[in-house]
Amino acid sequence: MTSEPRRLRLALFDLDHTLLPLDSDYEWGEFTIRIGWNDPVEFARRNDAFYAHYQAGTLDVHDYVRFATEAVRARGPEAAAAAHLQFMRDVITPAIQPQALALIRQHQAAGDEVLIVTATNEFVTTPIAQALGVPQLLSVQLARDASGWYTGEIDGIPTMREGKVLRMEQWLAERQLGWADVESTFYSDSMNDVPLLEKVNYPVATNPDPRLRALAQERGWRILDLFSADAETPAPPAA
Repeated sequence: MTSEPRRLRLALFDLDHTLLPLDSDYEWGEFTIRIGWNDPVEFARRNDAFYAHYQAGTLDVHDYVRFATEAVRARGPEAAAAAHLQFMRDVITPAIQPQALALIRQHQAAGDEVLIVTATNEFVTTPIAQALGVPQLLSVQLARDASGWYTGEIDGIPTMREGKVLRMEQWLAERQLGWADVESTFYSDSMNDVPLLEKVNYPVATNPDPRLRALAQERGWRILDLFSADAETPAPPAA
């Protein structure tokens, strides 16, 4: 008698305030102020307003992406790449925590397919995913013009709220899979990610905001405070 093959196991991670103790999109905006790419008063005002909308679940992602990529688009690929290297060195690398890396590595060692699924755009997040050792990234994809540079528009479905579910379903369909064919875990801090948390087998409210913490407690979801001083890295769910 042969046993059925084990279903593909997926470990899905939000990025900002989940694997990182900061919001990379917001911090990139603050960084552009420090290097003189944006007016400190006006940009900070608009950046703070967009961030408040994100936290409230009312963000217009198309308007935000136009705003967030404006300085990058104006300066071109070479200057943008150099600035991002400095951003990684000054902001992101010091913020990468051993607990986050250990959790990723545990899933990878268990043979799970690990993906980062983030509402932050590809320009900001691609080098971050690489630094975390996660080759599979679903982020907001940026449309490009004939020269190959960003236009400020979004290409395809943005990975925000229900869009994260749709992009994951595209990813699965490309592999001739559906949700029933995989065993999935999703780690997230945000109420914006409730649609995907509800879709997976193992939702994990990770460093959750107050509303998500309350919802997780109500529904009996695991709660993981990954960056607390006494946090222990959890083992991946048992097969």
